[in-house]
Amino acid sequence: MAACLFCSIVSGDAEGFHVASTDEAMAFLDIRPVFKGHVLVVPREHHVVLGDLPSALLAPYFGFVRRLAVAVEAGLGAGGTFVAMNNKVSQSVAHLHTHVVPRTKGDGLRGFFWPRTKYDSDEEARDFAAKIATAL
Repeated sequence: MAACLFCSIVSGDAEGFHVASTDEAMAFLDIRPVFKGHVLVVPREHHVVLGDLPSALLAPYFGFVRRLAVAVEAGLGAGGTFVAMNNKVSQSVAHLHTHVVPRTKGDGLRGFFWPRTKYDSDEEARDFAAKIATAL
């Protein structure tokens, strides 16, 4: 896809700070990292959201994400990683990508990036669970 920044990085038409790649995916540094060493993992093929990723690519893609999570921790001496993906909302580039962010104790990142909430009751929680289960 010509207008996609990540497709341009994958094809070599745009610069990226390349970390690693496989036949199915590529990893490069995020240019606006949460912390230095923040990696983006993208499928080489253009897919916008996780639901678009073909089943045949699930294992190779997420296997590569897993390898990157281990490598970020080991290579940077991080205490762990935060692995996340946005689908549509807050997705700054409309190409599926997974964030692998190095973490250290006391780094200031608290849980998720948004405020947490609570269900009003167990009944409300069961209602939400049922709606999701029905959609499956």
